[in-house]
Amino acid sequence: MTFSLTESLLNEIQSALENQEQAFLVDAAQTKLVEKTEGLKGDDEFFYELPEWDSAAGFKLREDFVEKLNAPLAHEALQSVLHSGRGVFRNFRNVIKDYPEVEKRWHIYKNEKMMSYINNWYNNLREVWGLEKLDYVPESDDSLIHDDFSFTAYESKANKEELMLFMNAAFKARDENLDEELAQAIYNIWYEQFELAEAKGQLGFVCRSFSNDFAGCITAAYVSKKQEEVMILTNLFVPEAFRGLGIGTELISMCLSEFKKLGKKWLILPKMIIPDFLEPLLLRTGFDKIDSGYAVNLQ
Repeated sequence: MTFSLTESLLNEIQSALENQEQAFLVDAAQTKLVEKTEGLKGDDEFFYELPEWDSAAGFKLREDFVEKLNAPLAHEALQSVLHSGRGVFRNFRNVIKDYPEVEKRWHIYKNEKMMSYINNWYNNLREVWGLEKLDYVPESDDSLIHDDFSFTAYESKANKEELMLFMNAAFKARDENLDEELAQAIYNIWYEQFELAEAKGQLGFVCRSFSNDFAGCITAAYVSKKQEEVMILTNLFVPEAFRGLGIGTELISMCLSEFKKLGKKWLILPKMIIPDFLEPLLLRTGFDKIDSGYAVNLQ
């Protein structure tokens, strides 16, 4: 007897796989799970065994997630948990709660991987039944970043002071071996350039978590009144705690989209001290390297 893998049954099976204390079977006639007992076992006709899933599979799933995680603080904390040796699942659950945005991505990652795993198992059954395999298409999370964060237009009066505090701290923390006076000098150079851009009037976006934490900012200004179609990127910053979550990419994407609407032709990032983590992001979002600076064609 065959059965359909309904959304309800799919969710039931996922919950059952994560339940290490009870065993379940698929009741093909009723399309639901029933508890496996001494008197009720799988027969591959009316009752089907669930795909194998044990603590080793659960550990591997967490290990793969952390390995791909590009949020430095959360990555370090979760790596420590995975190598702690005892109470890994419980400690993983407790530690990841300190990083709400990462926690949400973990649940999405886990659900997607487990759903794919269950669908592969179901397709193997369909092959035995002589039926065509079904494609599994995970839900797209392109808009996820807007579920986790809010993005608003940059306003100097409302956002500048907070941005300055974060930028000052970030410049000082870039290299702990860097002389404090030199770090302050580098910040002052950036600050003077930023102030010149402020006088012209800047456009950009600010990102915040839904607990209202500052999570990133991008700003740009026109180069001169004679070249208002050429914009210069004056700031792109994401605090370390929020890096690796797609915020920088989204800030750039929103900025480029807005400038295209305004008829701008170029957005440039001239010679300046660029942190290592920023370069791959610029290239990934369409910038070309020009000398030691970067530029993106908006048309």
